[in-house]
Order: sequence, then C-alpha cells, then structure tokens
Amino acid sequence: MLRQVLHRGLRTCFSRLGHFIASHPVFFASAPVLISILLGASFSRYQVEESVEHLLAPQHSLAKIERNLVNSLFPVNRSKHRLYSDLQTPGRYGRVIVTSFQKANMLDQHHTDLILKLHAAVTKIQVPRPGFNYTFAHICVLNNDKTCIVDDIVHVLEELKNARATNRTNFAITYPITHLKDGRAVYNGHQLGGVTVHSKDRVKSAEAVQLTYYLQSINSLNDMVAERWESSFCDTVRLFQKSNSKVKIYPYTSSSLREDFQKTSRVSERYLVTSLILVVTMAILCCSMQDCVRSKPWLGLLGLVSITLATLTAAGIINLTGGKYNSTFLGVPFVMLGHGLYGTFEMLSSWRKTREDQHVKERTAAVYADSMLSFSLTTAMYLVTFGIGASPFTNIEAARIFCCNSCIAIFFNYLYVLSFYGSSLVFTGYIENNYQHSIFCRKVPKPEVLQQKPAWYRFLLTARFSEETAEGEEASTYESHLLVCFLKRYYCDWITNTYVKPFVVLFYLIYISFALMGYLQVSEGSDLSNIVATATQTIEYTTAQQKYFSNYSPVIGFYIYESIEYWNTSVQEDVLEYTKGFVRISWFESYLNYLRKLNVSTGLPKKNFTDMLRHSFLKTPQFSHFQEDIIFSKKYNDEFDVVASRMFLVAKTMETNREELYDLLETLRRLSVTSKVKFIVFNPSFVYMDRYASSLGAPLHNSCISVLFLLFFSAFLVADSLINVWLTVTVVSVEFGVIGFMTLWKVELDCISVLCLIYGINYTIDNCAPLLSTFVLGKDFTRTKWVKNALEVHGVAILQSYLCYIVGLIPLAAVPSNLTCTLFRCLFLIAFVTFFHCFAILPVILTFLPPSKKKRKEKKNPENREEIECVEMVDMDSTRVVDQITTV
Repeated sequence: MLRQVLHRGLRTCFSRLGHFIASHPVFFASAPVLISILLGASFSRYQVEESVEHLLAPQHSLAKIERNLVNSLFPVNRSKHRLYSDLQTPGRYGRVIVTSFQKANMLDQHHTDLILKLHAAVTKIQVPRPGFNYTFAHICVLNNDKTCIVDDIVHVLEELKNARATNRTNFAITYPITHLKDGRAVYNGHQLGGVTVHSKDRVKSAEAVQLTYYLQSINSLNDMVAERWESSFCDTVRLFQKSNSKVKIYPYTSSSLREDFQKTSRVSERYLVTSLILVVTMAILCCSMQDCVRSKPWLGLLGLVSITLATLTAAGIINLTGGKYNSTFLGVPFVMLGHGLYGTFEMLSSWRKTREDQHVKERTAAVYADSMLSFSLTTAMYLVTFGIGASPFTNIEAARIFCCNSCIAIFFNYLYVLSFYGSSLVFTGYIENNYQHSIFCRKVPKPEVLQQKPAWYRFLLTARFSEETAEGEEASTYESHLLVCFLKRYYCDWITNTYVKPFVVLFYLIYISFALMGYLQVSEGSDLSNIVATATQTIEYTTAQQKYFSNYSPVIGFYIYESIEYWNTSVQEDVLEYTKGFVRISWFESYLNYLRKLNVSTGLPKKNFTDMLRHSFLKTPQFSHFQEDIIFSKKYNDEFDVVASRMFLVAKTMETNREELYDLLETLRRLSVTSKVKFIVFNPSFVYMDRYASSLGAPLHNSCISVLFLLFFSAFLVADSLINVWLTVTVVSVEFGVIGFMTLWKVELDCISVLCLIYGINYTIDNCAPLLSTFVLGKDFTRTKWVKNALEVHGVAILQSYLCYIVGLIPLAAVPSNLTCTLFRCLFLIAFVTFFHCFAILPVILTFLPPSKKKRKEKKNPENREEIECVEMVDMDSTRVVDQITTV
C-alpha cells in the first residue's frame, strides 16, 4: 500500500512540474542554452593530459612504492651502464629497430655498415636554439670520462667491423651475453632480435638490431631540448629509411605513446561529424509521420540539442575545475546518446497517448506524470553507478575521470530534458493544436481547400482534422507512424505466436552457450598499444619488438636493500637460489667466480671479503662498471659494509604473454616476503601491471554492487517489487552475454571495455525498466495481452533510440584507432544484446512466467465476459492462430 501511495505521489509531483514548465516555456527553453554557453565557452581553452602513466597505471600500487625506493638507492644519473634496461624511469630517449624485408642477416658487412651509418646520423642531429645548436653530445647521459653513453651493441658492431677490416676470424658474438674487448660481459638479448645460434650460444645471424639513445632531462630547458631532439630523431630516421629502401626501420621515442594516444581524437573528428549527421537524420525520420500536423521532426533534432548542451556544460565544468582532456572522453557522447535519446522518445511516446482535445498544459502534465518517474529512476541509476566509478575507490585515473565527466553530463542532461526538451514539447504542442505544419509552422488548410491544390501540395500538407475523427477513434490518429503501425499490427502478434516462442527459446539457449564459451576465455588487457591509434609509431614498433625481441622478458632489477652477510656461504647460496632459472647480470655472481679463479674460498671473513671487493674486484677494468650496483657504508672502525646492492635478471619467457609476466612478478613478490634476504624486484612495466586486474575490475565490481543495492532499495519505491527482480535477471543476462561475445570478438578486459560494461548496466535498465513495469503492473488481462500492451506503449521509443544509437555507432567502426575499435565493439554488443532482450527474450518469457494475470474468483454478472488464458486453438473459419479464447 505504501508503495502505491508513494508511486501516485511522485506522479502527481511530476504532473505539477510539467504544468509549471508548460506555463513558462520561454524561460525553461532559454536558461539551459545560456548556462551551456557560459560554461562551455571555457572548453575552448582546454588542456590535454600529457602523462599516460597518470591515466592508465593504477594510482595506488606496490610497484610505485618500490620505484621510489629504487630511485632513492640507485638514482638514474648513477646508473650509467645500466640504462638499456629502463630499470627505474626511462626519461627521454629515442629507440630504433632496424630489420630487413627479406630476413637478411643484420650482422653481415653491408648491414653492419648501414647501422653504424644510421648511428652516426643520429649523433649528428642538431636542435637549434637562440644562440646555440644542441647535438646529442650536449644532452646525452655522460660516462665517467665525460663521453656519451651508447648501447653496448654499438661497441659490438664497431668491434665486428674492425675484425673484418683486419681479417680477424676469432671474434665471436654470443647470445644473450657477450664480452667486449675490454672484458666486460654485456647483455644483448634486447639489442639483437631473430637470433640464430650455433656451437654454444655463438650468434650465426640476427634479423633485427635495436639501438637506444638516452637523453638528460634534468631541468625544464633540458627537457624541452630533449623533446625536440626526439622529434628530429624520428624525422632523421624517416629520411634514412627513404634512402635505404631495402631495410625497414621502426623509430620510437618516450613521447610516442602519449602522441599516439591523443592522436585518436584527431583522427576521429570527421567520423564523429559523420556520426552526428546520421544521428540527426535518423532522429528526424523517427519523429516524422505522414500527418504533417502530428509529425514532430523538430523534436528529434531538439532532443539531440539537449544532449549536446548537457555534454558541453559537463565539459566546461570539468575544464573549470582543472580537469584535462584525454581520448577516453570520446565515449562520453555515446553514453549520453543512449540515455538522453530514450528519455526524449519516451516523452514523445507519452504525448501520443494524450487526448488532442486537452490544453497543451494538461497534455504536458500528463506526459511528465507518465514518463518522468521511470526516467528519473534510471537517471538515478546512472548517477549512482558512475558516481561510484568517480569515487576514490577507482584506482585507474582514466576510468575515474571518465565516470566523473559522465556523471556530470547525465545530471545536466536530466535537467535539460525536464526543462529545454519539455519546453520544446510545449511549443510543438501549440503548433499541433493550431493545426500548423510541423516543419514550416504554416496553417494547414481544410480538406475542401486542399482538393483544389496540386498533388505535391496535398502530399506535403496531409493532415487529419479532429472533426474527421470519431469519438472512439482518437487514439488511432498516430497509428500512421510507421513504427507504431509495425509494432501494433504485425510484430506484437508475431512474437507472441505459439509457433514462434520455441525458436526464440532455442535461440536464447544458443546465445547463453556462446556467451559462456566466451566468458571462460576472458583475458585482461594491460597492453598499452590497445589504446592508441593504428598505423602509428607505437603500433609498428611494438609489433616489431614482439616479433623479434620476445625471447626474453624485460630486464628485472633485483634489489637487496639491507646489509646481509655476503661473505657467508649459506647466504650466497640463498641469493643464487632465489635467482635460479634467470639469466643473471650480476656483480655478485661475477665476484664469486672471480674469487674462484684466484683459488680463493668464497667463504672469506667479512673484512677480507669486503676489502677484496673494493680494492681488487671493482678496480679491474672489466668489472669496474659494477661499482654502480653496490652501495658501501663506512663504519667507525674503518670497515665497510655493503648496505644495498642490485643485480639484473632476465627470464626466458614471452613478453607478449602478459599473464606469464604478471605471474612471474607475483612469484618473485611472494618469494621476497618469505625469503631470508630482504629484496624487491622492479621494472617500469610493473607500474602498469601491478594490481591491474583488481584495479580494473574495481569500478565494475563497485558499480554492480551499487546497482543491486539500489534495485533492492528502490523495491520499496516502485509499485511492485517484482519489477526489480525481473530487472536484475535481465541485467545479469545482458552483461553475461556482452562479456562473452566481446571476448569472442577479440576484445580484452581493459579500461575502455570496463567503462562500457558499467554503461551497459544502465543502458539495459534504461530500456527494459518501462517495459517490465507496464507488464508487471497490468491487471485483469492475460500475460500475452499485457506483453503486447507493453510493446505497444514502450516499444516505439526503444526502437527509435536503438536505430539512432546504431547509426551513430557505425562511423566509429571506421576510425583507425584501437581505442575506438574497442569502444565500437563493446557499445554495439550492449545495444544489440539489449535490443534482443527487449524485443525477443522478454516478450516470450513473460508470457509463461510470473506474475500471473488470472483474475481472482468472484461472482460475475451473466452478461459479463471473462477472458482467460487457454491452450492454443485454431479458428477454422478464419484459419488464424490464436492463443486465447473468450468464454461467456
């Protein structure tokens, strides 16, 4: 009883609101426009988010804490010979992969000379500044002898060239660790790719070579020069490519990922304009009908205008509050399109049900009473789900900002639909009541006058006057609308036909089977190339790197951050055991081997062990670079302790297999907790991978919980709690199908797809809630009758918004970007699966599942008829199949 009273009270409030808006249409039409102009004007000076890590890496992760600890122990400027591994913060750099179209050996004489020629061209790049020209020598990372640090593979190629020039045949390159002429052992697993080896790791050929150039960015001027050098680097590599067409060169810089991520916005512009034109055209067509008075083409356009005003207002607010634009915002207009268009079409559908002889204010009040309650509840659902996503509980900044923007836009869209679109409905209502043309606003002449006009004139001004309509036929004046006619006369009878129902149920079982197959194969996508535009440096470089350099994992830093008994043989065994199975680039192992070569026991006393390390081992030229990997502390008695050290590990694994790399990270993490030696492991890619799964699923998990809570809570507000039960089942079915089918469509569970799934929850509720509400609240007739009635009342609005939404999505499929590709596939699946449930699954299932529509037994007047559900029968006279009969 309380629910019914509350339901009627809310309807009364919305009715009065509609009457008030109809009394002041000019104010409510102009106020949203002015607000949007004032707030949206600030968006002309919007800022773009420059940091991809800030957007896509988990905000609170152990990897960032480990990076801070590593930076405090081993600053980048102290790591002169370890920069190839990008162990902490890559900073500014330029990379290039050189390979051949014909899989040639890049270590032969011709290609070796070509690579060294490219290296020379890169080192001669100049960045002009007022009064000075900067070269690579001015901004490179310097060695102890004040020379530029370059990749060790350059030294290897130079030695190879000298060996050929002097006809030396004893020079050999080993893989993945080789030795330079100064005796240093260097790791070349990420410099040589597509390697073929023979006779104990000796390199026979290599299909690719990678060079890296690291730059200093210690201050703002230095960083600006380094950024321009990166741009010149790419231009130089492209020019070199044009003059050497037999090799393929893939440049990449520290700015490439950011530039290619934001490039999506630029390449999407003309496609979004095409999408807007298609949506406007379809919205106008969906609101048009042959009757020129009752047609509402302007409302289709004004509905899109209200959505645009809300989006512009939200963008202005985000910009004024210090928010920055990023390419994920491309999905916000489509979130608005799905929710806003259905609300406007539902209001238009309610207008068609009002009596034409009523005043416009009364008709508007009836529209608000009929449609605004459900629209308000679905809007509240959007605000709660996206509000949870915008909260600090969301650990990925891109998802949080997107949800925040969507939340603001949806809130203002709700206000603008109430005010701006409601006022537009009032104006068009007056045009209709005055029998004016819906487009030209010209008075439509009487039929007797039209008969004297040409055929084209009569076609354009076709209308039905009230005096031509019988008293019981007033509701049929809108049936000339194509979609209304289609649903009422054809589709409703067809979908509820007994012979159609088994095929729909069978099709639903097939749907569940394929969805389950895809659901069991869901994979998490932490590959950053999934969010950039296609045919870019990032995609080409990443593809080449995965093809040629995926034999080994990224170099992992193994940091011991306490003073341990390195001289103790048991501790030595523990450290070697922890790093077992890895390719080790380690001062520790080299030192132990050094002691063995001297026939000295590794179990020396502490002072002897430390003295030999400092004065003998690290003074040897081939081991001197290990000084960067050890931190000594002097004590009061002139003894030295190794307070921290590091070594580098490389696993024989596939870098393309993100799950394998994540499992490796988790294994080392667990080992660091249980081991006797306190150590941490780190690589910059861990910042994106660490807790990515939990961070990624958190917004969706929290949104699902909030939806279930809100559905439970709103069960006390809606007229029947069974509505929420059916709504929950439908949402679960749709989301399950979308996740399954998007996996089969090769869409991974990344930031974009998770945001789409959050939107999918609300989109399903948007379209299914009014349909289920009408069915559940229906009394006195059969289930089949109320299914038909629900489709007739709400099906047109669902179909109209679906058509507009789909034509708006189609251009998105052509955008050359992985981000928009993911966006299109997820949104298309959400719209299609929801449409399938609204127009096939629910109409069939509701005809034989609760609630029951049978009347309670009561005394009947013999003259009254009672309609009851019955088995299917065939009328032999008319040969028409029916599934209900009337008994007297």
